[in-house]
Amino acid sequence: MGLEEEIDAIEEEIANTPYNKSTEAHIGRLKAKLSEKKEKLENQSSAGGGQGYAVEKTGDATIALVGFPSVGKSTLINALTNAESETGAYEFTTLDVNPGMLQYRGANIQVLDVPGLIEGAAGGRGGGREVLSVVRTADLVVFVLSVFEVDQYERLSQELYYNKIRLDTEPPSLTITKQIKGGINVTKSDSVELDEQTIKDVLREYGYVNAEVTVRGNPSIDELIDGIMDNRVYLPSIVSVNKADLIDRDYLPTVYENLEEIGLDPEEVTFISAEMEKGLDGLKDEIWEALGLIRVYMDKPGRGTDYEEPLVIRRGMTVGDACRKLGANLEDRFKFARVSGPSAKHDEQQVGKDHELADEDVLRIVARK
Repeated sequence: MGLEEEIDAIEEEIANTPYNKSTEAHIGRLKAKLSEKKEKLENQSSAGGGQGYAVEKTGDATIALVGFPSVGKSTLINALTNAESETGAYEFTTLDVNPGMLQYRGANIQVLDVPGLIEGAAGGRGGGREVLSVVRTADLVVFVLSVFEVDQYERLSQELYYNKIRLDTEPPSLTITKQIKGGINVTKSDSVELDEQTIKDVLREYGYVNAEVTVRGNPSIDELIDGIMDNRVYLPSIVSVNKADLIDRDYLPTVYENLEEIGLDPEEVTFISAEMEKGLDGLKDEIWEALGLIRVYMDKPGRGTDYEEPLVIRRGMTVGDACRKLGANLEDRFKFARVSGPSAKHDEQQVGKDHELADEDVLRIVARK
């Protein structure tokens, strides 16, 4: 029996096994075996090589436009950036990865227009694995759907999932420390519903014999496996629905219903027309928020505050992070900083490197020469 047949057999057994506490450990072992065999099959099929897409990341953040062919990604990147991506009303217009730069609120956001995905992309069809490898390097996934086929979202999400991309979730809280002896000892928080035996059985499938394991939160079996494999990528995502200009108002309730059926809140989806350049300001706002970017205006000695070219960093970053991004050994030469703005208790507040900055703060760094 070949690997593909073994995978089919395991998937069938999982599908035919009712999930309950008595079968949980068995299903856990099956899913662990399934994950291993899929990994092995993927490695075999990619061993022959093939040309992938190499895109150098530049700017303050990178987003990837993900959609099936002919949904308008090329038109969208042309409308958002200075890219010149070929457009056409037929499939597979984009045959390479086209990067462009969106300049917004002082940030340089790299936008990647990747070739349209097709069914089975994660398995290698249509060069899908190479396309998905580019998506894995992005900071944000922007789904581009056709207003007439919003159900594309489910298939696209599935292709990303099969390529080990996890959307809008956090990695499981799992630590594994190998030991010389003593078997597998599991410590889990009260919130963990997985049975201790299930956790041990899954770990044994991955070759663990002696280990100290700590599990927190409430991971599913699949999430536990994700944590053990440690090769998953966790990315935020937003959804845009293109070609909204082509529908009648009477059809809009149907679109809303279709979105709700696939688990999307119509109020959280951004409707756009890339062709007519409508709704793009709202999309830019969504991209900015999803990336968690903030602007810090630098107060430069003798030159005043630079409001034209802010330092762009991520939400939650500190003065120390700003020093590292600015370079010039500022972190080593740092004495103190003064901050005015949303994060400060008062203007010109003196702070240290651990002070967390907020959007539109004004920062002056005092450093040793």
